[in-house]
Amino acid sequence: MRAVVIQTPGHYEVTTVDDPTPGPGEVLVAPAAVGICGTDVHIVQGEFAPTPYPIIPGHEFTGEIVALGAGVSGLRTGAQVAVDPSLFCGACHYCSIGHGNLCENWGAIGDTVDGAMAEYVKVPAANCYRLPESVDVAQGTLIEPLSCAVRGFDVLPRRLGDHYLIYGAGTMGLMMLQLAKAAGAASLSVVDINKDRLEIAERLGADATAASASNLDRPQGWETVIDCTGVIPVIEDGLTRVRRGGTFQQFGVAPSAAKASFSPFRVYNDEITIVGSMAVLHSFGRAVDLMAKGVIDADTMITHSFGLDDFGAALQTFRDGSGRKIQLRPRA
Repeated sequence: MRAVVIQTPGHYEVTTVDDPTPGPGEVLVAPAAVGICGTDVHIVQGEFAPTPYPIIPGHEFTGEIVALGAGVSGLRTGAQVAVDPSLFCGACHYCSIGHGNLCENWGAIGDTVDGAMAEYVKVPAANCYRLPESVDVAQGTLIEPLSCAVRGFDVLPRRLGDHYLIYGAGTMGLMMLQLAKAAGAASLSVVDINKDRLEIAERLGADATAASASNLDRPQGWETVIDCTGVIPVIEDGLTRVRRGGTFQQFGVAPSAAKASFSPFRVYNDEITIVGSMAVLHSFGRAVDLMAKGVIDADTMITHSFGLDDFGAALQTFRDGSGRKIQLRPRA
């Protein structure tokens, strides 16, 4: 089969590799569409520590089941599925207390084992979710990032009538915006330096947008502030914008060695809650349901589609920030 293979950090090619064979409890999926996200860029650049090389990337995907491994039941060939890429060991301390996303042996399809930027990928049958009839294969690639956003909301207060400030109007920021709107936010403010992205945020329900939070008229701050950038100066600014008694969420992925400064006294004195959100946890099935309900405007979110041979162009489009969700179509 043909696949994108990252041979070593900074070096990738589209080449021919052996077809995978599903083992017991696994199925073989022919990917129809695969989303590109920031983690893929980090893997290409050698900035994602768990990744071994060489590896086939791709963890946001839908496709058709084309073969079943031994012992698989409840699935059939020909079924269209979205796949939760999470691979938890099930045996460590964190798995035993229901926090598989913090698994001591954490892995993920496309991150630590070969993924979906290929003509075929083998996956655990238990990770497959039937794609609702109302969601096509391109839209279905948004289910995985949406499941991360749903996990983010699981650890937020989610009170009706709260005022939200979101930093970053990329894919994840726009998803958090749409979920906050559905969750009953009183107002939604979005900060991004990309004017085009701010226009999309307004289209999707933002009440106010700006290149800097200083240009927004809310001197008392926001009950919920969410960083979707991972950029240290942005994070430091966001921590100052939380209203007394409010919550700051670190959702964006910062470099592992990065440090941010904040006022411990203010966290104490104003009872500021700081929470993180890591990947997917018991949220993929709910993301499937939310996509089927139309909570996410998929057509607005997806802007570019490339064939497998154009992986380099797709990657550059992502890096340029000229699109929103960018996809590969391995079988196009």
